[in-house]
Amino acid sequence: MNDKKLTVSASPHVRSGVTTTGIMLDVLIALLPSLIVSTILFGFRVLAVCAVTICSCVLSEYVARKIMKRPNTLGDLSAIVTGLILAFNLPVSIPLWMAAFGAVVAIVVAKQLFGGIGQNFINPAIAGRIVMMVSFPAAMSNWTQPLAWRGMEASTTASPLMALRNSEALPSLTDMLLGIRSGSLGEVCALTLLLGFLYLTLRRVIVPVVPLCFVGTVAVIMLIAGGGDMNFLAYQLLGGGLLLGAIFMATDYATSPISIKGKLVFGVGCGLLTCLIRLYGSMPEGVSFAIIIMNILVPHIENLTMPKPFGTEKEQKEAET
Repeated sequence: MNDKKLTVSASPHVRSGVTTTGIMLDVLIALLPSLIVSTILFGFRVLAVCAVTICSCVLSEYVARKIMKRPNTLGDLSAIVTGLILAFNLPVSIPLWMAAFGAVVAIVVAKQLFGGIGQNFINPAIAGRIVMMVSFPAAMSNWTQPLAWRGMEASTTASPLMALRNSEALPSLTDMLLGIRSGSLGEVCALTLLLGFLYLTLRRVIVPVVPLCFVGTVAVIMLIAGGGDMNFLAYQLLGGGLLLGAIFMATDYATSPISIKGKLVFGVGCGLLTCLIRLYGSMPEGVSFAIIIMNILVPHIENLTMPKPFGTEKEQKEAET
């Protein structure tokens, strides 16, 4: 007779080999093509900005965990991801001390004060960017012409969305796709962002519901707002940080819903808010504000959309009777 033993253990009972470090490494790999293209377009100062934000995030997390007497979490690579995504949301001309300030806000205020990775209720990189936008509006809207570092005269220019709003000259749609236009470091090249999206989807790091609902909602509303003008729609989709936000920030595990229904509501909500800000707000961009507002609403979304365990409704009815 076989000696079988019953093992009693706490949940979860189904385990996976996927680790936080592995997920963050995949995100870094997905961001790498955009980093390469950004360096080609805006010069080696891109690497300086990225180095400052990443080092500041890593140092801030190390010091914060030490002061709070919590275990060191640098090995999960989340601080590096936050630093790189924050850099991708900044113009290449940003003073380096401002970039470091944004990184400290992202890690200390938005992440560690709430307990660290998985416990923050807003995306740290977006929080850092918004604080910088409020604190340093001129520096955060100082857009540099691409390829100026290769001998062309350096000059500032309006972002495509601002140019679209003011009926000014726009870069071609091909240039918008390839990134030959002004903007933040990581948002300019739509092609590399889409490659990152494909990689993360195939690796099953993200579920494509949020990005597709986010971008799809913006597409529908902007098509209506533009009176069916496909050029207007294309510039709205390729301009600003829509793809960067939808793919790499709105899909953050800690600040987005768990269920598919919740992700659908979250993505649609991000799209609606982005369109409202772009069409009726004082700023031509609205992705960061849309995501952070929806981050705050995530607990309510999950309460409304989380599937109920089997049998709970029947038990509740029996208790009421």
